[in-house]
Amino acid sequence: MLLDVNRKLFARSDRVKAVDFHPTEPWLLTGLYNGSVNIYHLDTGAIIKTFEVAEVPVRCVRFIARKNWFVAGSDDFQLRVFNYNTHEKVTAFEAHPDYIRCLTVHPTASIVLTGCDDMTIKAWDWEKNWRCIQLYEGHTHYIMNIAVNPKDPNTFASACLDHTVKIWSLTSGSANFSLEAHDKGVNYVEFYPGPDKPYLVTTGDDRTVKVWDYLSKSCVQTMEGHTSNVCFAVFHPALPIIVSGSEDGTVKLWNSGTYRLENTLSYGLERAWCIALRKGSNDVAVGYDEGVVVVKLGRDEPSFSMDPSGKLVFTRNTEVLSANIQQAQDTPVPDGSRIPLPTRDFGSTEIFPTAMHHSPNGRFVTVVGDGEYIIYTALAWRNKSFGNGSSFAWANDSNTYAVLDGKTKVRIYKNFKERTTPPMKGSGTWAVEGLSGGTLLGARGSGFVVFWDWETGEIVRRVDVDAKAIYWSGSGTQVAIATSDSFYVLTFDRSAFDARVEQGADLGDEGVEEAFDVIAEINDNVKTAKWVGDCFVYTTATNRLNYLIGSEAHTVSHFETPLYLLGFMPTHNRIYLADKEVNIYGYALSLSVIEYETAIIRGDLDAAAEILNSVPKDQRNRIARFLEGRDLKELAISVTLDPDHKFDLALQLDDLDTALEIVRSIPEGEATTKWKSIGDRALTVWRFDLARDCFEKAGDLSALMLLLLSTGDRNGLQKVAEQAASKGLNNLAFATLLQLGDPKACIDLLQKTGRQAEAMLFARTYAPSRASQAVKALMSELESKNRSKISALLADPEEQRDMFAENWEEALEREGSAVAAS
Repeated sequence: MLLDVNRKLFARSDRVKAVDFHPTEPWLLTGLYNGSVNIYHLDTGAIIKTFEVAEVPVRCVRFIARKNWFVAGSDDFQLRVFNYNTHEKVTAFEAHPDYIRCLTVHPTASIVLTGCDDMTIKAWDWEKNWRCIQLYEGHTHYIMNIAVNPKDPNTFASACLDHTVKIWSLTSGSANFSLEAHDKGVNYVEFYPGPDKPYLVTTGDDRTVKVWDYLSKSCVQTMEGHTSNVCFAVFHPALPIIVSGSEDGTVKLWNSGTYRLENTLSYGLERAWCIALRKGSNDVAVGYDEGVVVVKLGRDEPSFSMDPSGKLVFTRNTEVLSANIQQAQDTPVPDGSRIPLPTRDFGSTEIFPTAMHHSPNGRFVTVVGDGEYIIYTALAWRNKSFGNGSSFAWANDSNTYAVLDGKTKVRIYKNFKERTTPPMKGSGTWAVEGLSGGTLLGARGSGFVVFWDWETGEIVRRVDVDAKAIYWSGSGTQVAIATSDSFYVLTFDRSAFDARVEQGADLGDEGVEEAFDVIAEINDNVKTAKWVGDCFVYTTATNRLNYLIGSEAHTVSHFETPLYLLGFMPTHNRIYLADKEVNIYGYALSLSVIEYETAIIRGDLDAAAEILNSVPKDQRNRIARFLEGRDLKELAISVTLDPDHKFDLALQLDDLDTALEIVRSIPEGEATTKWKSIGDRALTVWRFDLARDCFEKAGDLSALMLLLLSTGDRNGLQKVAEQAASKGLNNLAFATLLQLGDPKACIDLLQKTGRQAEAMLFARTYAPSRASQAVKALMSELESKNRSKISALLADPEEQRDMFAENWEEALEREGSAVAAS
């Protein structure tokens, strides 16, 4: 089995005795022999939380994610629970009178099962204040591991050094039955997670891994290969493998169908003690004497293929299932919702599939994996052809296909027979990583892509780019080349290639340069993609569904978890996607919309006008936004059905008559801001009468005051002042009266609004005849507020004037007497 193994985390630490993945966060929990518990971040590899749990070894630790806890058992007989968010210790108590060797958390009930060197198992219920609700007795040695049956959560299995595995019911203290599993102590037991096999896998100190049928109580297979005690073995839930680890320092991968050893992993960290599998992922964590390692096995992408009619085939391990997307039309669901689509068993395949390909006419399906390929008939799933090959590609005619044999040999088959002439020029000289079918045969290598003509074997073009996928359009005139961080869209001109061939030119290793022309380069990471006509639809690494028209990318939707493109159904006007478990989701993508946008980008407005009649009304507004983005506002205003959008476009085009028509159809209370917008725009085009009318309807007295002031309309300003005062807009009323040159009215307004001090100061400056009255009003106000001392400091201007006059007369008399005396 050719299974990719990629190391994601490598961290050295003290001896790791237990590991566990968080079900939703990217966290790995580790229990250490030194008494600590660490939480690693899987993306960065950094320790994000550390807990000093005990001064003795922590042998078992598990997340209880629904409570934001983890639970740990240690050699001081204590079971401890911590809140991993707050670092608070939730509880700690003596669970057993000896070392707590293992524990497991029930998947649904509020129960933790613990196994101990005292040869007992106990069930603890945290909803009952961690009371022991059941004691399980019967083993005669240390309890090494406990596993709950996923097919029947009311039963669990235990592995013990007394050479046995026992099966228990949660409600009974006595075992249902025992298996004499190994010649020496049993270290681990785990259930097969699938629904089809009643299997257990066990490991022991006899250096073997065994698979058991627990219904017939018989050993199905014994796997030998480890050279020391085997500490664990688990069935992988998504891949057809069993993962085992031993004190010999190795982790072995066994084929769970043939029980053949497929791979051996060694990271130089001494003895392997514990394992954890991450839910919904292919990540596997292993704890060693000197640290922890997380590896990703295989690909996350499911193996599937859908033909043009909507028939879907996909695999689960080596089982083949089918579904018909056409049936989705009968059960309409909102965009992004899972489509309840029935599936049926379709057959099986002899190899573990890494890729599946429908032939263009849908009659055949190719399964590729384990360095082999098998072609099946799509209707009856019968083996049509097979052979060695690490990559496969169909030509457009469904009768021709290519197989990559090894890294350099490209074989061409026609009607299921190998074609030896003409050969693919240059094949055998380049190290090829994968093939891509379509109009031309594409081969991807390190730093290059080469395109061959299917019939002549000539090199059409070699492109220096490090590609990970190639996608041909159905018309054969466009091709997308995806790299790790961007993708390119090229046009293919076959006539340029044919002309060079007819001239008898030596095309060499580079091909015909003018055969391809780059029309777009998009900085986006393509995960999966399909062509819909001349529209390139793709999913991104950031979980977006986009489509490309010309050189412009548009987002259809964003989703929370990765989805993979299945294809487009024109009869549904929907694009279909699947998640890792091949649950189906649909998103609306109107073909007429795509055709219209394509015609607009090409500048063919006549063709676009013809297509517009077929565009659904619920897509008109989307098209109008597209036209607006291309600065085709006149066309957009004729397309949109959204009154708000049409109003905005009318303002941008200074089509105020259309804007007025829209705003007059809106209830008066809801049109205030729109009247204001029209008024502002009317000012810019010198339509003052319209602006005044709009400001009056909008009740925008500030703008109205400025407009009337600029046109010198005294009567209008007087009305604005009155309206402002009646609405309590006193500052605006004051400013208007001041512009009208009416200081007395300004003073009256200030006094009316209780601003006596300001009225007094204003009167002294602009209306001296009113100053005395203003001072008296202020003094009266101060005295009414018991501020007579402040009032005494003020003086009536008339009294000051009379006093000044008397003093002036006395001064004159004194001056006159002095002159006479001299």
